[in-house]
Amino acid sequence: MATREYRIYIDESAIKSLGNLPKKIQRQICRKIETLATNPRPQGSQKIRGVEGDYFRIKSGNYRIIYQVDDEKITVFVVRIADRKEVYRRLRKR
Repeated sequence: MATREYRIYIDESAIKSLGNLPKKIQRQICRKIETLATNPRPQGSQKIRGVEGDYFRIKSGNYRIIYQVDDEKITVFVVRIADRKEVYRRLRKR
């Protein structure tokens, strides 16, 4: 049985944030994001509690990747990439 490949979409603000990081960190984060295509909820991913919507997060060093998964449309939408100290700001609280 073949596994489904999820399409990955990255928000423009997340792309901009990624572009401001050192090249080594950019490559590390891109590899993490690419793995979401085959497994959108990898070991270590956590659902973020206390915010509107179903957001997940994965760690990449001191950075966090915040994303949503749509299983019906087989997509992953990356909404934020930021340092762990700032990443949760501006997420809508419940």
